[in-house]
Amino acid sequence: MTTTRRSSGPADPPSPAGPAGPADPPGSAGSAGSSTVVPAGSPGADGARLAGRSLLRIGPVSLLIRRRAVLVAAVLTVLLLLAVVLSLSLGTPYVAPADVLRALSGAGTPYDLVVFDLRLPRVVLAAVAGAAFGVAGTLIQSVARNPLASPDVIGITQGAGLAATVALTSGMAAVLVAPTALVGGLLAAAVLFALGARHGLAAQRFVLAGVAVAFAFRALTEVVMLTADPIDGLRAQIWLIGTLAGKGWTEAAWIAGTLLVLLPVLAWAGWALNSTALDDDTARGVGLRPVARRIGLAGTGVLVAAMVTAQVGAVDFVALVAPQVARRLVRAERPPLVCAALLGALLLVLADLAGRRLFAPTQLPAGVLTAAIGGPYLIFLLLRGRRRSS
Repeated sequence: MTTTRRSSGPADPPSPAGPAGPADPPGSAGSAGSSTVVPAGSPGADGARLAGRSLLRIGPVSLLIRRRAVLVAAVLTVLLLLAVVLSLSLGTPYVAPADVLRALSGAGTPYDLVVFDLRLPRVVLAAVAGAAFGVAGTLIQSVARNPLASPDVIGITQGAGLAATVALTSGMAAVLVAPTALVGGLLAAAVLFALGARHGLAAQRFVLAGVAVAFAFRALTEVVMLTADPIDGLRAQIWLIGTLAGKGWTEAAWIAGTLLVLLPVLAWAGWALNSTALDDDTARGVGLRPVARRIGLAGTGVLVAAMVTAQVGAVDFVALVAPQVARRLVRAERPPLVCAALLGALLLVLADLAGRRLFAPTQLPAGVLTAAIGGPYLIFLLLRGRRRSS
């Protein structure tokens, strides 16, 4: 979605055509306070320039909406709701989907305890955490201009993992593990920005600095685990894999609260992402500040990534896979923010469900299943890049 502003000041050209195309038809958004949707190919839109898009005009503001993105978002929302109902239904005891829906509607069923107390907190956490991973991955990949960039590649996950490992192996209270991991993720982000800030946080330098930070923090984590008590080391290893077991409303509230606080910033980011493909000279030529935008987008992405990693552990590959799969579904030039969030939520809900049920009664951490998804995806990217180069 792209936002443009129309001005009626003296600088406007005498032509009646606005920035969105030819003159407004009678009864359209030409008058203040009115709104209209102009589909591509209509008399009020430039069909060649707005192919596959609709222009929503609200007074002086125009919103360019990609219709395929809206359709994909609607389909992903339906699939996410179905996955949530399926996750609430499957298990011991089995709850029929009709009973799940009745319980959620407040009608009262014998399965209310199972649905609301045992399963719903974990499912909500999976959806919220997956959405946060999708948002973080979209922002970081757009700044890095690299489909392989994600929080687990540029060192944010490793910084949080090191801090959590120190907390878990030093006898620190369990309630302090998540705040400590958050501090570790933000510390890794500070090191990343310090190394990559030269030359305006250039994409290649940003990624290389992130890889260096990731290796350094991973090595320190291994040193801490090798010198720790074996039981504490095992606890740290489970955290590093990433699991939703034993977690629920508290962790979901922290992640959702972070997203809500950052909602105005994320709304700006959805618009600012349109300019990330421009080189610096072109961006400055159209009146943008590319360095400030990159820092703002990257800072928001690493903050979201650090928070969600601190709450659910190092669940790898969701932030890597969701943005690029969403981009291919929408057929866009950059990862779409909303679709990536919905796809991340869907992936993590399904991964947690598979981890609970595939080898029941043994439960696999969600991070194991997401890694099983991410491995083939990386191979696909490598093969795709190889075919393009040849």
